[in-house]
Amino acid sequence: MRVAIVEYGVGNLNSVHRAVREIGGEPLLTRNPADIRDADAVILPGVGHFGAAARTLEETGLRDELLEAVGSIPILGICLGMQLLMESSEEEPSARGLGVFRGTCVELPETVKRPHMGWNEVRTLTPELSEFNGAMFYFAHSYRVAPEDDRVVLGVTEYGERFPSVIGDADRRVYGVQFHPEKSGPTGLKLLRRVISGDDS
Repeated sequence: MRVAIVEYGVGNLNSVHRAVREIGGEPLLTRNPADIRDADAVILPGVGHFGAAARTLEETGLRDELLEAVGSIPILGICLGMQLLMESSEEEPSARGLGVFRGTCVELPETVKRPHMGWNEVRTLTPELSEFNGAMFYFAHSYRVAPEDDRVVLGVTEYGERFPSVIGDADRRVYGVQFHPEKSGPTGLKLLRRVISGDDS
């Protein structure tokens, strides 16, 4: 299983690379659109800035190739990668997200420490992810997604407010997680394997 890990100027790539290997995949760090066409799955990783990442997707031609892949192979956005699946972000309102999901990204409330760093609970809202209900995952973010359609919200987390921590569209095989499965131990790897390959083991 060839997994393209999109390199668009963000951090945390090595841990995602290792995690893909651990679940039996063949990871490839790339910013070449042709590698997206040849992949069996794609991961948008990241810790970074929405605007800078969105511009890199545009400038490299990755944006068009990723949108072409929607519906044909599994795509997983992790942290910033999840936010890039939206149309826009308050972090840089003029930047254009991929728009796979309608909606924007908003900053976490001022009542809590930002960034939200550390382990937190995810409550899943769909039977397909029921085994992960109540599981702890590792978070590191200051913004969160605000989708227009609540039906795409597959999991939620509490941190000053209740926010979507898992979104997805099974028909199009596109998912986003606000946490870092690659830093969340065996449970994170199991979720990564489930989303990328459909393997329940």
